[in-house]
Amino acid sequence: MPHHADHPPSGFNRRKFLRNSLLTGLGAGLSPLALQAEQPASLETGFSGNTKKEDLAPLNGTITLLQTTDVHCQIHPHDELFWENGQAVFRKTAGYAHLATLFDQVRKKNPNTFIIDTGDMFQGSELSVKTTGKAISPILNAMGYDLYLPGNWEVVYYKKAMQTLLGGLDAPKVCANMYHDAGDGKKGELIFPAYFTWSRLGVKIGFLGYTDPLVPIRQSPNYSKGIIYTKPEENLAYYVDVMRDQEQCDVVIILAHLGLSQQIALANMPECEGVDYIFGGDTHERVREPIECKYAKVVEPGAFGSFVGRLDLEVKDGKVTAQRYELMEVDPRKYKAKKEVSALIAQLEAPFVADIDRVVGYSKVPLYRYFVVENTIDTLILDALEWKVGTEIVLSNGFRFCPPRSTPNAEGLIPITEGFIYDMLPVDATVRTAKVTGAELLKWLEKELNNVFSKDASRRFGGWVVKFRGMEVAFNAFGEQGKRVQKVTVGGSPLDPARAYTVSACERDGDPDTMLCRIPSVTEGKNMPYSLHPVLKEYLAANSPVSPLPHGSAKVLDAPATLLTQVSGVKYEFR
Repeated sequence: MPHHADHPPSGFNRRKFLRNSLLTGLGAGLSPLALQAEQPASLETGFSGNTKKEDLAPLNGTITLLQTTDVHCQIHPHDELFWENGQAVFRKTAGYAHLATLFDQVRKKNPNTFIIDTGDMFQGSELSVKTTGKAISPILNAMGYDLYLPGNWEVVYYKKAMQTLLGGLDAPKVCANMYHDAGDGKKGELIFPAYFTWSRLGVKIGFLGYTDPLVPIRQSPNYSKGIIYTKPEENLAYYVDVMRDQEQCDVVIILAHLGLSQQIALANMPECEGVDYIFGGDTHERVREPIECKYAKVVEPGAFGSFVGRLDLEVKDGKVTAQRYELMEVDPRKYKAKKEVSALIAQLEAPFVADIDRVVGYSKVPLYRYFVVENTIDTLILDALEWKVGTEIVLSNGFRFCPPRSTPNAEGLIPITEGFIYDMLPVDATVRTAKVTGAELLKWLEKELNNVFSKDASRRFGGWVVKFRGMEVAFNAFGEQGKRVQKVTVGGSPLDPARAYTVSACERDGDPDTMLCRIPSVTEGKNMPYSLHPVLKEYLAANSPVSPLPHGSAKVLDAPATLLTQVSGVKYEFR
C-alpha cells in the first residue's frame, strides 16, 4: 500500500493535474448537471456528497472548518473551569443557542464554511437519558452541522438506538472502523460510510472517520453488542490512498474520537502519511495550537460546547496557500442566544424541566472533574458510597464528563440539582460489592495507572485515574510500567496481598460476576438493592451542605496534584 511520500502533511500537496485535466477535456461535451453528478460508493469506500463542480477558472478565498466535540448533551450555558496563573478560574460558556449564533456569524461572513461534530452527542444529561437521546436530535439538526462522527458514548443506548439516533440527523455520518458483527466475531459491512468529500474554491477535502476501538473495554460491554471495532491503522493507509488517488482530494482530514494521546500516536504512524490534520475528540483536551507530529497535525477542541475549533485555509488559484487554527471560546455574552434554537430547547425540555432543576443538596466548594488524579465531583460520589455501603474500599471510575458547577446562591452555597446528578452519572448504575485480594488490587492499580500514563501513547485510553476511598496509594505517574505503585495502605495498615478486602463500585452492564470495576477474579459479588443516584440523593439529604474536597487518597509523587492532562512529550498545555 503506498504511503504517499510525495504528500507531506503540512503542505496540502494536490493531485490536481488528473482531476483538472479530465474536467477540462470533458467539460465542453457535458451539461452542468452531468458535471455535478456524483455516484455514491458502497459503505466500504464511503461516499462523496455536498460537493460542487464549480467554475473551471481558479478561485480565491478562504475555506473555514469548524469543529465541536464531546458536548455531552450540555444544551445550556454552564460554569467552565480555566487554569490561569496557576489557579482555577470559572466563567460561563457554551449553550447550543449561543453556539448556533456563532455558527451563523461565521457562515454569514464566509459561505465556504463546513461544520463538524466528532462525537459524544447523545450521552451526558437528564434530558438525554429520559428521552434515550431523542430530544437531542432536533437540536443538532437545528444547528446546521455538515458532518458527524460517532463517539464512544453514542452506544450508551445500545446498537439499534445508536443507528436510529444518528440516522435521524440530517447531515452525513462517517466511521471507517465500526462494523456489523456478522457472527462468530467476523466483520460484516461498515455501519456508516468510511469517508466523505466536500469541495469549495476548487479545493477538494476528504474526511475519514475513526472512533475508539476500545469502547467494549472502556464501557459496559453490552453497549457495543453487535458491533466489531478495528484499530484505525488496519485500514487507514488504504483509505488515504482512496482519497488521494481515486477521489483526488487536495486535503485529507481524519475525524477521530480516540483521545489526544491516541491521536498523537496515530499521527506518528507511517499509515498516517498523506493525512494533513486529525480533528480529535474524547479526552476533552483544549489544543490551542496544532500539535505537530511526524505525518499530521493534531487538534482537539475541549468539551461541553465551551469551545469551537476553527481551521481557516487560504486559497489562491485553487490551491491552499496558508492555514490558521484557533480555539474559539463560546462566550454567551458575546454570542447572544439564537431565538429559534432557544425556543426549540425550551419546548423539548418542558416535560422534564421541573425534575432537572429540582435542588437535592448544596456544596460549599466548586464541583469539577478536570484534574487527572482527584476531583471534587468524584470525592462527593466516594463519600456518598462510603456513607451508604460501608465496605472497606469504595471505587469510582475515572470519568471525564460533567461540566463544573461553581455559581453560588444568595447564601453562598452551590445548588446541586437532580439534573447535575445526571451530568455526573448519566448511567444510574447499580451498586455492587465484592471481595478482592490485596494482590489483585495491586495488579489492578498498576494496570489502571498504565492506562492513564503509559509511555507508549497508543496504550493510553479511557479517563483519568480511577478514584478510591478507604485505600491510600502513593505512585509515580511517569514511572516504569508495573512498578508505579510505591505504597498502598487500607484503613491505615499496609496492603496485605493475601487478605480479601470488601470493595464497592458500580456494576458494568455485561461484565461477568467475577469482575468489578475492571478488577478480574473478585469473589462473593453481590448487587445491592439500590443504584448510584438514590445513594447520592440520600447522602445529600442527610449531610448537605457538603464540602467534598479530595482526601489525598491518591498521592502522585512525580507530578503536581493539579495535573490537568495525561499528555506529555509534546508542546501542549491545558488551560
